[in-house]
Amino acid sequence: MICTNPQLLVAKLDTPAKDLKEFIAYVKANEGKVTAGTGGAGTPAHLSAVYFQQKTGANFQIVHYRGAAPAMQDILAGHIDLNFDQAANSIPQYKAGKVKAYAVTSAKRLAAAPDVPTVDEAGLPGFYMAVWHGLWVPHGTPAPVIAKLNAAMVEALADPTVRKRLEDLGQEITTPDQQTSAALGAHHKAEIEKWWPLIKQAGIKAD
Repeated sequence: MICTNPQLLVAKLDTPAKDLKEFIAYVKANEGKVTAGTGGAGTPAHLSAVYFQQKTGANFQIVHYRGAAPAMQDILAGHIDLNFDQAANSIPQYKAGKVKAYAVTSAKRLAAAPDVPTVDEAGLPGFYMAVWHGLWVPHGTPAPVIAKLNAAMVEALADPTVRKRLEDLGQEITTPDQQTSAALGAHHKAEIEKWWPLIKQAGIKAD
């Protein structure tokens, strides 16, 4: 496992709520009127929106776009209210003062946006969602080959230039204990167990 890319809960700039708790109250007070954009059906933003509804009891309309970029454009234009966007995409907009960012869907703050609180700090504990990246090989690949690839990856992730570049993009680099085949397998299994019931219950299908 290489790194994870958590999401930022972002909203249009003129949203009155000052923090996540106020934002949840705002969505509940405007039930059915608030809209959340996604990059398409079955995307991480879609899953996050449904998960947010389940965790908070707030109801809003989910609007699917053909990609994350057009969804962000409509946030910037004020046509939709909120979005769960990968940090790598949304941090530049937040830093430019074009959107509000209420929380990062991670247990720790991002180096690229240290002033954005975690969901735990903001009042929605455990609301974790991240796009994660790993190295995969075909089944049956010899163990020495896997070990050599893994060693090269671990060496690359220890390089200061590589680390800074990934962190600047809003990526969370995995800790050494996560940079193994066994850890990747365990994380993959845990993600299936977490998200598959939600996907089935909500009837989510990819476009």
